[in-house]
Amino acid sequence: MSDEKALVPIEQKTVDFQGDEITAVLVETEEGEQVFVPLRPICDYLGVTWPGQFERIKRDAVLSEEAMSVSVTLTDIDPESKRPHTSEMLALPLGFLNGWLFGINANRVKEEIRENLIRYQRECYKVLARAFLERAETAISPAMNTLIQIRNNALAVAALAEQQMEHEMRISTAESRLDKASDAFAELRKRVKVVEQRTTPESPVDREQAAEISLKVKALGEMLTEGNPDVNWYQRVFTELYRRFGVSSYKDIPKGKYKAVMEFLDDWHKRATQ
Repeated sequence: MSDEKALVPIEQKTVDFQGDEITAVLVETEEGEQVFVPLRPICDYLGVTWPGQFERIKRDAVLSEEAMSVSVTLTDIDPESKRPHTSEMLALPLGFLNGWLFGINANRVKEEIRENLIRYQRECYKVLARAFLERAETAISPAMNTLIQIRNNALAVAALAEQQMEHEMRISTAESRLDKASDAFAELRKRVKVVEQRTTPESPVDREQAAEISLKVKALGEMLTEGNPDVNWYQRVFTELYRRFGVSSYKDIPKGKYKAVMEFLDDWHKRATQ
């Protein structure tokens, strides 16, 4: 951005853009006559902060070179001189206006101003260009006009690509989080099922309980075999156990009946010992 004295317009126009009054000025530069558009009033219409946009223009290698200070005549009157006030404003050549507008990401602004921003990105350049059409065509060579349009189109495509990339990244992040949440939920369901199986009276005895029942039956069978080796006491004890508790395997005995099974085997062992 140039630190030289503000450019004095040779013509100033206020263009009605769907209710917003946008000022543009025609100034004489080293390249000839050019149309410049003050940016701060547009920021006010869009609802975006001027300091943030000013810093963005300074960081942009192209916009910072093209931006100039212009003297703009205001509508209010100086009571002493009886003349309109003037104000120096940072402005961009009309051909670079879309490059700045498309640099404002519509996905990052507040929802209530997004529609207005998109409207400016689509139509503002065309409306201002029509207002200065004849003079602007003589101020900028056809070759320069072509290059400006190419650059503006490239900026527009880049802005849209950036928005699409952000959208895809958000979708990818959301999908990754959903996958992790789904895996965590599945693991949680497994754990809940295990806990339910361990705590529900109707669920089968766990491995440790089944092993204790098996050892208890084995000890009882060995003791009974010593007294009468002609009988298969192991099978008889298991058969009685299954009949009494209504199961086909000691591993299917419900947890709620585990204590009763152990008491039954202990009582049998006690009676056999006596």
